[in-house]
Amino acid sequence: MKLHELSPAPGSTHRVKRKGRGIASGNGKTAGRGHKGQKARSGGGVRRGFEGGQMPLHRRLPKRGFTNARFKTVYANINVGDLERFDSGAVVDLDALRKMGLVKQVHDGVKVLGDGTLTKNLEVRLQAYSASAKEQIEAAGGKAEVVAL
Repeated sequence: MKLHELSPAPGSTHRVKRKGRGIASGNGKTAGRGHKGQKARSGGGVRRGFEGGQMPLHRRLPKRGFTNARFKTVYANINVGDLERFDSGAVVDLDALRKMGLVKQVHDGVKVLGDGTLTKNLEVRLQAYSASAKEQIEAAGGKAEVVAL
């Protein structure tokens, strides 16, 4: 196959709509913009959130309190029961979890939560643990170590 032999799949491309090219085109003269008005002008249209001069919703609603959304810590959560998949004596870290397909998107690390039961002794090296998860890991003879991302 050569570069000049490549072509898009049939039906995946469409002809460009040529606006303002005469009455017969069906999109001549006003080019589908109608007659006059703000949306017919060259820079026409209203900005996002504009309500025709009425006080916009984002200004009508009261602003209260504080939000820490930009700086909050977001963990990818897994349960203690999910760790049962690993062999006894294994080291469970971020790479091991990714290989098993337990974690996909890691923001600020992985937190182990206490749902499920664990019978194998594992060496878990992750960013955060709930109290019950840490308790279960240590009760099974394992070790719950907090490591930085």
